Amino acid sequence: MEIVVLRLGHRPERDKRITTHVGLVARALGARGMILASEDKGVERSIKEVTKRWGGDFFVQIDTKWREELKEWKREGGRVCHLTMYGENILDVIDEIRKETKKEEARIMVVIGAEKVPYDVFEVADWNIAVSNQPHSEIAALALFLDYLQQGKELKTKFEHAQMEIVPKRKGKKVMIKE
Repeated sequence: MEIVVLRLGHRPERDKRITTHVGLVARALGARGMILASEDKGVERSIKEVTKRWGGDFFVQIDTKWREELKEWKREGGRVCHLTMYGENILDVIDEIRKETKKEEARIMVVIGAEKVPYDVFEVADWNIAVSNQPHSEIAALALFLDYLQQGKELKTKFEHAQMEIVPKRKGKKVMIKE
């Protein structure tokens, strides 16, 4: 399954850290990349540096026209999950989403906003999903959605081409540096 995150409403002066964390969570929890509907080379650089050091092939695409990205994604047979507190509860729809995305070639675009999301996103989405119908963090929503979708399997992913790798320990910490 291919998972890509589309980040809407990023305000470079305000949201650098949050959007970087969106990308890091997406990468760590099984997404293939993040599309940012804004130009922020700092966010792009930060996530690429993490990917270079810690492995994987996560991509960041900045300054995109999000409406065109959504149309193209749908035209190519991809499905769209919009994370919003106004959506259906994740527990009520996650089995349906898993069933629809069972095929290996399944493609999911997860849309998350930073500010008010335009109404056409609600219309184009195959699912408008809420992890809670209360105000909450888009980072938490993304993490929970990715985990529920993949049923925890993403937590054991090994990242290829890593320069650094954590050696899990009960006490202390150890990082293996590869050359």
